[in-house]
Amino acid sequence: MMLTTRITAIVLTCLYLAFPALAAEDAMNILPKDSPVPGGVAVVTLGTLDSPPPKAYYQGKRVITLKPAEHWVAVVGLPLSAKPGPASLKVTRGTASTSVSFEIKAKDYPAQYLTIKNKRQVNPNAEDMKRIQAEKQRSDDARNRFTETELDTLRLQPPAYGRRSSAFGLRRFFNKQPRNPHAGLDIAAPAGTPILSPADGTVVETGHYFFNGNVVFIDHGQGLVTMYCHMQAIDVNKGDKVSTRQPIGKIGATGRVTGPHLHWGVTLNGNSVDPELLLSSSPFSKP
Repeated sequence: MMLTTRITAIVLTCLYLAFPALAAEDAMNILPKDSPVPGGVAVVTLGTLDSPPPKAYYQGKRVITLKPAEHWVAVVGLPLSAKPGPASLKVTRGTASTSVSFEIKAKDYPAQYLTIKNKRQVNPNAEDMKRIQAEKQRSDDARNRFTETELDTLRLQPPAYGRRSSAFGLRRFFNKQPRNPHAGLDIAAPAGTPILSPADGTVVETGHYFFNGNVVFIDHGQGLVTMYCHMQAIDVNKGDKVSTRQPIGKIGATGRVTGPHLHWGVTLNGNSVDPELLLSSSPFSKP
């Protein structure tokens, strides 16, 4: 009887020790890579699952909260303008409010110099600027959405396959003039190459923009929004529900470009982050 009890205790202990490893493995398939740098993603533990469901806010904006394993976590998009050093989240549970701290680390991005033949795409005229400002408002409205949705995973499928022509975060110079950093990932491929939705979602904006050409925005829930630019063709409409790997359009060379490619942007809580942190597999070699 004592031997049976001891064996049972050993088995239970082994199972207990295995659960954290399994939970950690599951979390890797759900959460993006933790990279708390400007333009990166911070994965912040909020508390155990027996605590009430939390709501978390960074710089006044709601962020994603998930329960991938034995803890609640917040997934925070950090802007490229973020300063290295201490940062914090406001976390609410019911009427209670607390602060959870995390650290932003430094990161330097390389520079990229591009030559644009269309001078108006570098120095727009007054009429162009009116259009650009109106399009920026539409883009901001799409990127700053927060839809209450229960997410199973934040790992995204590649939206297209091709060559990485520009990485995220590059300090850009057009015709030797400094411009905003590159807030997406460029995948170069022949015009007409299919673009696929990386996850389930809802199309919340489409149009032809001055800089971005033909563009689509998809809301995946809880502040996760993806953007697709320079498309040759758009095959979805605003309001459409899309599923993972559903075709949404084709790669093209519309807007401010030097050749056909997909500019793919990923936004978390209104901030552009490195899409490669959320990818489930590489888009640079077909499976």
